[in-house]
Amino acid sequence: MLAHNQEGKLIMIVRKLRLQRGWSQEQLAHIADLNVRTIQRIERGQAPSLESKKALAAAFEVQLATFETPVEEVAQPDQGETDMSNQENTVKIENIKADEEYAINYAKGIKEFYNHLLMYLIFSVTISVVKGFDDSFVIWGLIGWTVGLIIHGLNAYERINFFNANWERIIAEKKLGRKL
Repeated sequence: MLAHNQEGKLIMIVRKLRLQRGWSQEQLAHIADLNVRTIQRIERGQAPSLESKKALAAAFEVQLATFETPVEEVAQPDQGETDMSNQENTVKIENIKADEEYAINYAKGIKEFYNHLLMYLIFSVTISVVKGFDDSFVIWGLIGWTVGLIIHGLNAYERINFFNANWERIIAEKKLGRKL
């Protein structure tokens, strides 16, 4: 569980640093000289290789320890270190607050919804031009997709809360038979 929590914090660190600078995943990949898929995998939870960590540290201009050490250890400045600017960067980066994590995840959910909406619009226009709406399979498919899109939008904008972090906590506590 601890390792999973540290990976989650690494995801948040990379995403927070990227968003602070206003970089897309593509821009970060270019700056760090990494593949876009590598950035996507890291932000989805796959542990980065040492080379990827070094490239990210160089791109963000932070210490490599930012991506290697558990948050609690990095957040405490080492009294013997002389380079205070690196210490300040590390401390500031590592202190990802709960509200920041929530906001970053909220923004990610909204982005995913807009990507879903864009795909829906592209597909709907394409299918209407190619096939038309004469086929009942097309009509029912689009109706089903429309319902799914509406649910996705309501969930992204938190009008309904299916499968959110609170839901996960409740399920975990139910399985444990106690509070987390």
